[in-house]
Amino acid sequence: METPARQYLRKSEELINAVESQISLIETASDWFAKSILAGRMVHLFGSGHSRIMVEEMWPRYGSFPGFHPIVELSLTFHNQVVGANGQRQAMFLENTSGLAARILRNFKLSDQDSALIISSSGCNVVPIEMAEGFKSIGMKVVGVVSQKHAEVSTSKHPKGLKLSDVCDLVLDTGAPAGDAMVHVPGLETPVSPGSTIGGCLLINSIKAEVAARLTDAGHPPFVLTAASTVGLEKAMELFENAYDEHAHRLAELFKNVGRK
Repeated sequence: METPARQYLRKSEELINAVESQISLIETASDWFAKSILAGRMVHLFGSGHSRIMVEEMWPRYGSFPGFHPIVELSLTFHNQVVGANGQRQAMFLENTSGLAARILRNFKLSDQDSALIISSSGCNVVPIEMAEGFKSIGMKVVGVVSQKHAEVSTSKHPKGLKLSDVCDLVLDTGAPAGDAMVHVPGLETPVSPGSTIGGCLLINSIKAEVAARLTDAGHPPFVLTAASTVGLEKAMELFENAYDEHAHRLAELFKNVGRK
C-alpha cells in the first residue's frame, strides 16, 4: 500500500508536469514583467490568505532580486492567532469585503508600465479580484495564479460574479486539485496536505528565472540576494545592500506623486 507521504510526493510530481505544460504562458508573463522592470517600474504582487506565501517567495528571499512589489495586508494574511483578536474569522471576512482593494491601491501612484501578479487558489474571493480590476483599470498587464480545478467548482463572491480568471490577461494554474488537499488517508473522511503552495512556488520560481535571464540579456543583470556560503561574506553583503537600495528607489516612485492629477 502506498504510504501517505509517498502519495503526497507522487502527486507533487504531477504538479511539476502541470507547471511544465504551461512554459509558453510562463514565458509570456516573464516578458511582461521584465519589460516593467527594465522601464524602472515594478511588478506588483498580491495574495490574501495563504496566497501570501507566493508573494514572499518572489521577493525578498535568497535567489530573488528587486523589481517586484509585495503587497501583503496583515489583516488578510496574519494567521498566527487563529482565533480571538486578529483571528482567521476576521481575515476570511475581510478578504470578501468589496472596496478594500481600492483603499489599498489608493496608497500608490501606479503606471501602465507596471504589471501585476495576483495569486488566489480559488480565484473567487473579492479582494484579489478587485485588486486585479484596479490594476487593469490603469492599463497594466495582469497575470493570475489559480488552482484551475478548484476554481471551476468554487462560487465567486464578487458582486458581479466574476472570478480572477475573468479579469486577468493571462492565467497560470498551480495544478492542485479541487479542495487543494491531495492525500487520502484510510479511515479519514477528508483529504489532507494541500498542493497549491507547491504548484504556486514552481510557477513563481520559473517566472523568476525567466525574468532574470531577460534582464541579464538586456544588459541589466539583477542584484540577486545571495548567501555568503556561495559568494563570500563581502560580496553577499554588497548584493543585499544594492538590492535593498534599488527596491527603495523603485518604491519611492510609487509614492512621490500620490494624489496628484
